[in-house]
Formats: sequence, structure tokens, C-alpha cells
Amino acid sequence: MNEIKWYPSQERVNNSNMIRFMQFINQKLDTDLGHYDQLYKWSVDHIPDFWAALWDFAGIVASQPYDRVVDNLDKMPGANWFPGARMNFAENLLRYRDDRMALSFKAETADSYQISYAELYNRVACLARSLKDRGIKPGDRVTGFIPNMPEAIIAMLAAVSLGAVWSSCSPDFGIKGVLDRFGQIRPKMLIAADSYRYKGKSIDCLDRLSRIVDQIPSIQTVVVVPYGKNRSNIKSIANAVHYDEFVSSENGLEIEFVQLPADHPLYIMYSSGTTGLPKCMVQSAGGVLVNQVKEHILHTDLTRDDTIFYFTTCGWMMWNWLTCALAVGATVVLFDGNPFHPDPGALWQMAQDERITVFGTSAGYLAALENTGACPGIDYDLKSLRTILSTGSPLSPEQFDYVYTRIKQDVQLASISGGSDINGCFAGGSPMGPVYSGELQCRCLGMSVKAYDENGQSVTNQRGELVCTAPAPSMPIFFWNDPDGAKYRAAYFKDYPGVWCHGDYIQITETGGVIFYGRSDATLNPGGVRIGTAEIYRQVETIEAVADSVVIGQRWGNDVRVVLFVVMKEGCILTESLKDEIKQVIRSNASPRHVPAKIVAVMDIPYTLNMKKVELAVKNVVENQHVTNREALSNPDSLECFRDLPELKY
Repeated sequence: MNEIKWYPSQERVNNSNMIRFMQFINQKLDTDLGHYDQLYKWSVDHIPDFWAALWDFAGIVASQPYDRVVDNLDKMPGANWFPGARMNFAENLLRYRDDRMALSFKAETADSYQISYAELYNRVACLARSLKDRGIKPGDRVTGFIPNMPEAIIAMLAAVSLGAVWSSCSPDFGIKGVLDRFGQIRPKMLIAADSYRYKGKSIDCLDRLSRIVDQIPSIQTVVVVPYGKNRSNIKSIANAVHYDEFVSSENGLEIEFVQLPADHPLYIMYSSGTTGLPKCMVQSAGGVLVNQVKEHILHTDLTRDDTIFYFTTCGWMMWNWLTCALAVGATVVLFDGNPFHPDPGALWQMAQDERITVFGTSAGYLAALENTGACPGIDYDLKSLRTILSTGSPLSPEQFDYVYTRIKQDVQLASISGGSDINGCFAGGSPMGPVYSGELQCRCLGMSVKAYDENGQSVTNQRGELVCTAPAPSMPIFFWNDPDGAKYRAAYFKDYPGVWCHGDYIQITETGGVIFYGRSDATLNPGGVRIGTAEIYRQVETIEAVADSVVIGQRWGNDVRVVLFVVMKEGCILTESLKDEIKQVIRSNASPRHVPAKIVAVMDIPYTLNMKKVELAVKNVVENQHVTNREALSNPDSLECFRDLPELKY
């Protein structure tokens, strides 16, 4: 069992939303649930009762109640959630109209500015009126090519208030990356920023925007949002209009929230697209709402008194997730720019200034922060901070140590994991239980998560495939351009029909926690033994001279050999003695089977636009296979570092 890094005080447990929810269920259904393990088991054994209780506890706003929670729990994919209900997603996020702070926006070195709940409602009302006047109606796609700024949230809420379907990309996407996404879904309107800032530089978006619009003929209107104070010249962009000219100037408008079925499409999310065109995953308003509200209220213990931040862009599902905190009435902090500009403490200065209580980030950010030697807990006043969330890749025990020694000792470090596929989490945090080093605290309520061994049997304390054996509300209702559902079934159900196979390699521990070992499609198989890539990264991160790494399994002879690529820190060289040191650390702390057959120095490592390492693309280059979608990478030129390497010829 791993070391306990944190345990909640009894006061914190007693005051948690999770305890209140448990008491709510005990009273309502005459149960006797007393701790999280009992609550979790009940939630997956009584799935309709759980989601019905969550619906009531969260106060979901609906003009018409559902007839039943779900039509058929044995149907996956295809279960219909909350049939009969009529509702609107935006109405649930705009239920508050007071002077409490809704949004606080910070752009690199600029001062932050705030928008109250009342002002947010008014801004959404004005934009919604203009969208309606331009003919936006239920089912139309409205897209955003925009930084993480208030106008992105305002545009999303205005669009979905009318029943339109929202989809977004961040402005660091290249032209092909945007076309591969928006080109498939044929949007009627595009809302885009004229520029954004990164590392203190202003980066113009208008040339790319013009070329994107020229190649998507379905776009009838382009609304251009100024990132700075000055208007840009938009004459080169077809059907373009300035944001301030487009938005209604009427005062006191009421939003006409279009009431729609709970399974009406809300978002179109995208797979990473590293193995072909991105899959367009369509998710429902009711499903996303109840799942994200569950995660905010119960797993994150969020209240109106909280200030929540997540370092994300509009091209990552964590933006959609963060936005739903408005349904709780919390203050949402938005940041746009480089998190290390002007220095590594940028986000922690913001955490201090904004009195952030829930700070969300990625394992990659925490690793990069540690490499700078930063000590946020010493340099900044973080007394307001009670929870740190991390996702994107497995969080190593060493990173747990870093958080608790250099950031804050009394903080809940909740590593969470799910995906764009479900716009939420399969495993996450619990305010009721301890934090074990290297583990996610729990499987999320209502998600029937198991680990399957190679025989398709559920196992505990053994590694296996992450599966979900029952439907959940935020699973996609369909894939775009997939009329017979073949792409959808192939994505998750080909290995175990009727069971969602997520593609992660995990272990469910005896304490109920979850350890992630990386993507199962990147799992290494030397000698037929499955090894998670995260196990190797965990050891390499302890090597002072190594800045970054990626590991693959290279086909060699009739087997697979493990190849580790490393990026060296400035001034460091990969010597034979350093290779021996790396191998010894891996052998001692993992196993002899984890030891790479080859260790090769490279200049760069490929990452997706959402900052995830792309092991499969590296493997394809090494084995002279085609990489189908370089536009899905933030640094596609890095792939050339792995081509025709002489070290891999013998």
C-alpha cells in the first residue's frame, strides 16, 4: 500500500457535500450508507436511483420532469437518459443573477478583470438575441476559435440557450487541425478572436482565420472578438463582423431558454486525431450537466464560496468541465497565456491574488514546475488553497512529494482521470478519504469502473484494462458522420461487446483507489509481459540530467524491445555511465523487464495540442509507418528527431 500523504479533518468530512448527499439518500431511500465505499457500491448497484437522487440534490432546472431515469441499462451504447425531461443547459449555468463574482479573467502580465453573475447573464442575453436574429436555431453548430477568455463562455452559453451545438478549438491550432474538426461538423457560425498572447508576444489569428473560413462554406457569419483594446481590420475574412457591432445593445433582455429533451446535443468533442481524422463525439445536454455537476459538487466539494481555476485552453475538455462550475455558483478563474511567463510563479501569484481554493492543472505542468526549482508554498500566500486537481497523464509519487513539500502540506491532491469521450472522469477525488501517493482516490460515483485482465475478468490489485460495465449519462449519444454507429462501437466496444473499454491500463487497489499506468495502446509487451509506460517515466523523472522522455516498444526480431528516448537538460550529455545509471534506477525501482534495451538522446518530444505525449506517433516513425495527422501535434517537427536513427538499426 502506498504512503498516505493527506487525510481530511473530521470537520472537513462532516461539512462536505458528499456527507450531505449521503444523508440525503439515507433519508430519501431509507438506506444506511456510512462511508464512501458503501456509497460507491450503492451508486453502481442502483444506477437509476443514484442519478435520480443526484438530479434532485443538485437542483437540476427542468421545465418538465423526466418519465424515468434511463430506458435500458443493458443497452450500451444507446441507453437513453432522462426521457421526457425538457430543459436547457445554459439555464442551469445561469441560475444565479446576483452580484457575486462569476468570472475573473487573467491574461499573462495584464491585470485581471471580473464579471458578476448578473453581468454574465446580461452579456449572454445580448449575444443570444443577436444569434437568434441571425437565424441560429436548435441543432445548428456554433464554433469557437478563441482563447480561454470570458467571450468564449458567453458565446457557448448564448449558443446553447438557443439549442445550438457548441464546439471549440484554441487559437494555437493550425489551419489543418481546425479544418479536420470544424470541417466535419459544418458550423453555421464561427466566433473567433483576432489574436492571443503567449510569452509576452501578440500572435495574430486573422490570416489563419481567413483561410479557415474560405474552406468551410457552411459558415455564414464570422464574429471577430478583439483580444486587446484595438479593432482589427477584418476585411479579408468573408462574412465577418466585429463583436461589438454584432452584439445587441438592448438593456434588460431576458434569455428565452429553449426547452429541449435531455438527450439534445450540447457539445461536439474531438479525439486527439493522431491516428486519422479526429472522431467527433456528440454529447447530450442532460448527460453532461448531471455528470459534471456530480463531479463539482460531490467529488470536488465545490460551493458558492469557492474560487476554482483550471489551467486549460478551449481545445481541451477541462474547459467545458471548468465552465460547469457556474451551475454551482462558484467563481471561475480563467487564464490565457504561458503559465511560466514572466516567471514560473505566474499561476501561483494569481492563486494568491484571486484567493483560489481549487487549483487545477496537469501532471506535465507540475513536472515542469518542479524542474524549475520553484517553491510556491514559500514564495506565495496559499492559505485559501484547499484542493489541487491534476489530470492529463498519470501523476507520479515523486510529483505527490513535490506538491506536499514545495506547494502545501495541508491540501487535497486529487489526481483525476477520464477523457473528452465522457467530458468527465472515471476516477477522481473524494473529500471523505485519504490521499495515497501515486493513486487516484476513488472511482467516481455512478461509474461502474473495473479492471479487466487478459481474459476479460474483473480483477483487484492486478493490472488490467479500464472498463465501464454500465452506461453513464455523459457517454456520447453518437459520433458525427457515423450513421450506423460503426465508428462509435469500434472506438470502445470491439474488445468487450456491451462494455466500454477506455484504453487506459490501471490497477484498482485494495483501498478502492486507482493507479494509472498509461494508455493501454501504448503498453509495452517485452517477452509478452505488459508494462505501463508511466512506470518507466516515474523512474526517469528522478534523473536530474533528463528534462523529458518518451518510451516505446519497437518490434525487434520476433519480440518487442523497450526503447527510451530522453531530452537532456541544458549542459548535460547522455554518456554511457548515465545510461547505466538510468537502467539501474529503473531495474531497482520497477523491475528488470522495465529496463530499456536502448536509450537514445533526442532534441524534442512530440505532444498533442492538449500536452499529452504521443508514444504511438513516435513508434510509427521509428518503424517507418505513416503518421496520419501531424496537425494534432503542438510540435509536429519533433517527429523528425526519431527518423532513421542509427542507434535503432542494431
